[in-house]
Parts: sequence; C-alpha cells; structure tokens
Amino acid sequence: MENWQIWRKKKREQIITDRIAASDVLHQQWSQAISAYLQQGFPGLKKMKIGLYWPFRGEYDPRDAVRYFMESGAILALPEVVDKDKPLCFREWWPGAPMKTGAYNIPVPHGTPCIQPDALIIPMVGFDGQGYRLGYGSGYFDRTLATYVTSPRTIGVAFELQRLDNVHPQLHDIAMQYVVTEAGIFQTDRQVLIPVSTKQCAVDNAVF
Repeated sequence: MENWQIWRKKKREQIITDRIAASDVLHQQWSQAISAYLQQGFPGLKKMKIGLYWPFRGEYDPRDAVRYFMESGAILALPEVVDKDKPLCFREWWPGAPMKTGAYNIPVPHGTPCIQPDALIIPMVGFDGQGYRLGYGSGYFDRTLATYVTSPRTIGVAFELQRLDNVHPQLHDIAMQYVVTEAGIFQTDRQVLIPVSTKQCAVDNAVF
C-alpha cells in the first residue's frame, strides 16, 4: 500500500477520537467484559511475569484485572521508554509502588527491577483480522518483542470499535497471538483471527 504511514496516522487519530468519545457507561461495560475474559481465559497468568501498561487516552485499563493474577503469585511490570530507538524496559510494579513521570507523561515505576515478561497484555489503537495491531507509531512493542530469545505470550486488548479490515502490516510488524475485546477472545491461527471460547482458551493457557 502506498502512503501507508499517512493512512495509519489518519486511522489512528480517528480511532482515538472515537474511543475517547465513548460514554463512561459503555467504556465501563466493555472494560468489565474484557477483564472477565482475561481472568477466565488465561489461568496460566497466575504464575507468570506479566507485562501490562498504564492506560492512555481512553484505553482499556488492565490494572484491576491483573491484580487478580497478582494475588495468586504473578509478578507485574510496566514499560519504561529508555530511548526512542531502544527496547522497552519492563519494571516491576505493584499497587503502591514508587512511581515517576515517564515518556508522554505516563507514570512508570521508579527504581524497581527490570524483568522480561512471560506474557504481555498489549494496548492496541487498532487491530485487523490477521491479528496485527495498529499502535501509536513509535514501534516500541514490536522492537521489544524482536529482542526476546523466548517470545512471551502476546495478548492484545482493545474495544470492538477499534477493529479494522486491514492495518496494512509491514515487515517489522508482529501479530498478536491473542486479541481480547468486549466481544470475546480471538486467537491468531495461520494469519487469521478466529474466535475461541473462554473454556477452550483456558485449557490452552492453563500453563504457558
């Protein structure tokens, strides 16, 4: 696709505007559904190191959902932008952890250890039927994933209003293994995003 960068920029702006414009009631309903799917569909997260994110510009907020996993022994971590051309550093986080203001004025843990997550809950500005995500354009998550010798489980989260026909992926883009929206859990299989029941997902993800 010609001018894919311009197309992505316009789509990104449109989706973020629509996401922010969603009513508080709908946002809460959608978020509760996503949290339930995460908790019920991915029991293996209870014993994992989980990378998550601090919500930004109307994104789904994963923090309450992952506390459920933390109570069973999971270790949580939030990303810090070290440099615009370097991978993210995931710093251990817990409710009440010391924080500082990081890039884009997003809070990040202050002085806690960097860890490599076993699973990543990744925010998506948009996503398509192949499991590819439209991000904010900086490429941090793709750059970080490319450095890991052992790939973590990747779970993209978004609302259905962020679904696109095609994000026009480039060679550097990495598809999500799972996508979770208020409509359910979807798994990428042979470059196609297919729905999977909560029960089946839980069986597949009992232990990563």
